[in-house]
Amino acid sequence: MSKKYFGTDGIRGSVNTGNINGEMFFKFGLAAGTYFKNLKKSKQIAIIAKDTRLSGYTLEPALVSGLTSTGMNVYTLGPLPTNGLAMLTKSMRANLGIMITASHNPYYDNGLKLFGPDGLKLSDKIEKKIEKLIDSKISKNLSKPRFLGRVKRLEDANDKYIKILKNNFPKKFNLKGIKIAIDCANGAGYKSAPKLLRSLGAKVYETGTSPNGLNINYKCGSTFPKKIQLLVKKHKVNLGISLDGDADRVILSDERANIIDGDQIIAMLASRWKIKKILKGGVIGTQMSNYGLQNYFQEHQIKFLRSNVGDRYVKEKMKKNNFNLGGEQSGHIILGKFATTGDGLLVALEVLFSMRKGKKASKLLNVFKPVPQILENITVKNKSIINSPKCKKAIRLASKLIKNKGRMLVRKSGTEPKIRIMGESENSTLLFKCINIVKKSIS
Repeated sequence: MSKKYFGTDGIRGSVNTGNINGEMFFKFGLAAGTYFKNLKKSKQIAIIAKDTRLSGYTLEPALVSGLTSTGMNVYTLGPLPTNGLAMLTKSMRANLGIMITASHNPYYDNGLKLFGPDGLKLSDKIEKKIEKLIDSKISKNLSKPRFLGRVKRLEDANDKYIKILKNNFPKKFNLKGIKIAIDCANGAGYKSAPKLLRSLGAKVYETGTSPNGLNINYKCGSTFPKKIQLLVKKHKVNLGISLDGDADRVILSDERANIIDGDQIIAMLASRWKIKKILKGGVIGTQMSNYGLQNYFQEHQIKFLRSNVGDRYVKEKMKKNNFNLGGEQSGHIILGKFATTGDGLLVALEVLFSMRKGKKASKLLNVFKPVPQILENITVKNKSIINSPKCKKAIRLASKLIKNKGRMLVRKSGTEPKIRIMGESENSTLLFKCINIVKKSIS
């Protein structure tokens, strides 16, 4: 049975349409609070963080109201990266953590990501249980007046998060003499990212650190890497770091202003961790991971498995196979040795730690030759068009043509009204042909 509210990464959509409004966020809070309250009879705590969207001021109070109506005590943390929320959920021994965000989406979208007391995103099974509670009668889950929860604001959440990140590295580790450009996408990492890098001694040139509620991800951040390339060129830095709206993904730029995606970062980390005997089991990628990455791991005898798209599915497969490294080409990378979900700032720190002996990013992060890949994102009114006879026929034909010469992947976006068409092949003519066959069946 498919899910009604949850997608591949929480709940997401346009504000004040569909499910993203105050009424529904009250129900989400009530349902999540009821589910997690029933698991733990003692201290009842939920913590909430958010990115910088204007709609957060509308949705957060409704969510808080739903949670406190179940008897949950709520701590609001303000703007904080998603993994900071996950880390603090675990360290504060909260029943659950909720991140109000639409990640890399434009400002007019919003949503939420839920984390259990272990700091992990929820399984499909738990999400379905919460969905049942969302649709149940409201009065059934309301607390009696004397048992309502209380609300408190924590002002030092970013400092706590920075401290946890720094504790993952040797005390002597510093970035003195290193120049870094960072684009925080006017999002959740706008406070913590520059502050952390400067506290380690780096010379930091920042952009995307002036959020106004409407400029999150707008011509900046990991989905618009041109911004970080320009900053790298202007200031001649050692490394450029580009985060997304909730800072759970990262795209890098080397000192020559070449963009480094998640696949190259994962390849470098896996190789380094293998040498240092840190790598556990192997690496989890997704159906979007470049075929060149798979070839590289095969050549270097590093086990590589693919999961469904979405860092939650990456983490689930990592846990199932007892691997400690996984991620996506988009920059969602999970360092299982340190974190339970993607963290762009943590990954950037691990890369900088690898560069500490004078290694240049252009050499360190140029690990394998990617197979040429095209990704087309087609906006649609109804994503079920992918199941139409016309589209299915086109996908079969394209897959047949490219068989043994590359690969095709056509899927619904889990977070946007889009169909994503991905193709890989050394034969560019064939690649364009196959992409267009599918594209014409959708548009």
